[in-house]
Amino acid sequence: MSGVVTGFGVITTVVVIGYMLGRLSLLGNGARDVLSALAFYVAGPALMFTILLDTDLSVLWSGKVVVSALSVAAVVLVVVATGLLRRWGVSRTTMSALTSSYVNAGNLGLPIASYVLGDASLVAPILLTQMLVMAPVAVTVLDLSGGDVRGAGPVLRRALSTPVRNPLLLASLAGVTVSAVGWSPPAPFLEPFELIGGMAVPAMLLAFGISLHGSGMPGRGPQRGSVLFAVALKSVVQPLVAWALGALAFGLSGPDLFAVVVLAALPTAQNVFTYSLRFGVEVDTVRDTVLISTFATVPVLFAVTFLLG
Repeated sequence: MSGVVTGFGVITTVVVIGYMLGRLSLLGNGARDVLSALAFYVAGPALMFTILLDTDLSVLWSGKVVVSALSVAAVVLVVVATGLLRRWGVSRTTMSALTSSYVNAGNLGLPIASYVLGDASLVAPILLTQMLVMAPVAVTVLDLSGGDVRGAGPVLRRALSTPVRNPLLLASLAGVTVSAVGWSPPAPFLEPFELIGGMAVPAMLLAFGISLHGSGMPGRGPQRGSVLFAVALKSVVQPLVAWALGALAFGLSGPDLFAVVVLAALPTAQNVFTYSLRFGVEVDTVRDTVLISTFATVPVLFAVTFLLG
């Protein structure tokens, strides 16, 4: 369980630093937006490229990956059905689906996979799926639904050009291509990307911490219902679905079942908050969900470890 403590310790420390930066106004009033843009357009894509170019793409076809993907799909379907019934609209429904299912596979998933599950590569399929499928699709939908688009022609042109303008997708595809062809870029080529990519997670966490300054207690505002709904799906429903699918449908047991449930129980990722800032959708709800789900994950992971570990 040292990986859980380490992961949460890192997150908490950087978020607190961000909060103090916001409280002291050391970086100015626009610091949150600047850090968010830096992570979205520059550091995030560099990080994705460096991670994906060293990944063995064969890991995408294991049974554990299918269970993880289906547990995400189940949660997304619940959110979409709820959004249709309550007429949330495309942008809110898309962001709610991300908030309820997109796990913190990077800065928290990696240490947990290393220290709790004993294999850091277990988190790679989730990173790949989220980077190559979930994030690009969601960002494209948010981009299309958020603009002032009139007529079929502009809609078609915007739909065709959005993926090309998406830095997350372009960087991910570049990393996968390099991995697929088996090319090992020389160190002088990679070092700038590794250096810039190293800013991605800190920038996201600092922007998140800055946003907490001046905010009320999480989950107590008008968005309380939406926050509790997202937290329940992320922290309880998704790991339960992963367990049911893994144990009953795919016959997983022991370490394999434990791994898929632990990874499904990870909290909402900070980069979902970056997307909400970028498109101005459900910012308060996403911020509170990230915070509450992060702390809720601690007892959930202890319970999973006690029952299955």
